[in-house]
Amino acid sequence: MPQGPDWRTVKIVYYSFGGRYADNPRALHQRLLARGDVDAEHVWLAGPGRTFPAGTATAAWGGDETVRALESADLVVADNHLPAFRKKPGATYLQTWHGTPLKRIHRDAVFTQPDGEDVMRRLDDDVTRWDVLLAPSDAAHGPLTGAFRYTGHAPVTGYPRNDALVGERAARRREEVREQLGIPAGRTAVLYAPTWRDDERFGDGPDFRLALDLDRFHRRLGGDAVLLLRLHYLVAGALGTVDAPGVLDVSAHPDINDLYLAADVLVSDYSSAQFDFAVTGKPVVSYVYDIERYRDSLRGFYFDPYAIAPGPMLTTTEEVLDAVADLDALRAEHAERYRVFRQRFCHREDGRSADRVLDLVLSPAPAPMEVRS
Repeated sequence: MPQGPDWRTVKIVYYSFGGRYADNPRALHQRLLARGDVDAEHVWLAGPGRTFPAGTATAAWGGDETVRALESADLVVADNHLPAFRKKPGATYLQTWHGTPLKRIHRDAVFTQPDGEDVMRRLDDDVTRWDVLLAPSDAAHGPLTGAFRYTGHAPVTGYPRNDALVGERAARRREEVREQLGIPAGRTAVLYAPTWRDDERFGDGPDFRLALDLDRFHRRLGGDAVLLLRLHYLVAGALGTVDAPGVLDVSAHPDINDLYLAADVLVSDYSSAQFDFAVTGKPVVSYVYDIERYRDSLRGFYFDPYAIAPGPMLTTTEEVLDAVADLDALRAEHAERYRVFRQRFCHREDGRSADRVLDLVLSPAPAPMEVRS
């Protein structure tokens, strides 16, 4: 950790998903600015065309400028892998990662993409530089450390990005976002946020397609509901412009937390979105039309989805529409499963995760955080 008489004067370099202002690094940056108790220089690695708050210092993502920034940092904060760089003596590399893994990741994944072993070696090299790997829950700790073969410090802190989902500010933000998106008062907002499929991006499988029938959604629920379509950034451009009645394409919205707050129900599949969305206390529907292929040929799972799902496991558009048409019945039917899910995966999401993490990485001698069995 940064130490010595000037350890509170630190240069912090942040990275998120190809140079975005997003995710756990964003939450930590914003909280640190709000606290104002650390004298720091903040630099973000910025991808082409990415938007950052006015006055934010940036370095170009992906080349020599990235490496120079990383090698000058006292603290590196990232939610994904970085290119090779030599850490400054005494520097800390905090890897927040970006979700509770239901699907298998890294060395544990079933699917092998082209040049897979070369890619893995580069990613494994990055892991050797990590000083801290965050775990959002006790349940996520084992899969995360195991997937990366990581044996270093992995405290269970909750996710800083989820602090925004609790408290009075969350309720106010919900109304602001719904107004910004043009969601009429009283209308049910259904957030559809599927993950990506490896064979659709890297292999010889089917081209990316949307499994949920948007026309059928509008015909069935158009008078009562609006669909917020949030595609994974790896495939968001594959459909081109989505122009369907009753559907808002929010794939480019800069903060998915806004969408979690605006929504009344989440429809997802094997995405980590369900673990974050459950912090809000609102219902979750799993649309798992290809679960056998995903389990056996693409990724595999750390947890049995049928055993842990906080809501129904459905395989057709019509079943999904039936579920979201009556949210009161959905909550009542799955209340106990939902309670157990939140207890297992959201137990550290109390709105103070960012402070826990900042106190940890900006302390000269951080104390280990216990992982419950």
